[in-house]
Amino acid sequence: MPFFRDPAKPQPVEFHAEILLGAPPRGLRLGVSLQRRHTMKEAKDMKNRLGIFRRRNESPGGHPASKLDKVPKSLKPTLEEALKWGESLEKLLQHKYGLAAFRAFLRTEFSDENLEFWLSCEDYKKIKSQSKMTSKAKKIFAEYIAIQSCKEVNLDSYTREHTKENMQNITRSCFDLAQRRIYGLMEKDSYPRFLRSELYLDLINQKKPSPVL
Repeated sequence: MPFFRDPAKPQPVEFHAEILLGAPPRGLRLGVSLQRRHTMKEAKDMKNRLGIFRRRNESPGGHPASKLDKVPKSLKPTLEEALKWGESLEKLLQHKYGLAAFRAFLRTEFSDENLEFWLSCEDYKKIKSQSKMTSKAKKIFAEYIAIQSCKEVNLDSYTREHTKENMQNITRSCFDLAQRRIYGLMEKDSYPRFLRSELYLDLINQKKPSPVL
């Protein structure tokens, strides 16, 4: 129970000494200390949120073609291969250059975490060691599923909670639902925009080499 001094009653010598020396009473100092702690906590929370926002905004934007410079030219698709990418997202992701092109496009939209999560899940399902699987599962959850994580993907509350429950008994399929949700999101949202992007249109509008006579 908080203690309040009665101004009508004589106060201890140390209380008057604090006032004479210019120091605030101990009760006041305690209140200021608690308020300072609360303010520092709010500042820390705000810093964390701004950090997440800053990391997202620091993702490279610009023209996606510039992000493909490191991809070997030998992987560049033929016109026929590029046209097949327009048949399904699955065929796009199966081609190494197509995967790199789609990743570069997603970075310009600041949504490459969706593809990175999907790829992490694909790698996760190939792990055979239970101990490595457990370690990888915790890393994926902390990085992509946990609320306010650095690469948080857009999942509905049911899928997020379902995945969280799966972490109590980690198996090879614990991310299956979340992975399907994100794949569906890319398929219905990002993939159609990629097919309309300048990057993809440049690939399918390339001229066929003239036959040698």
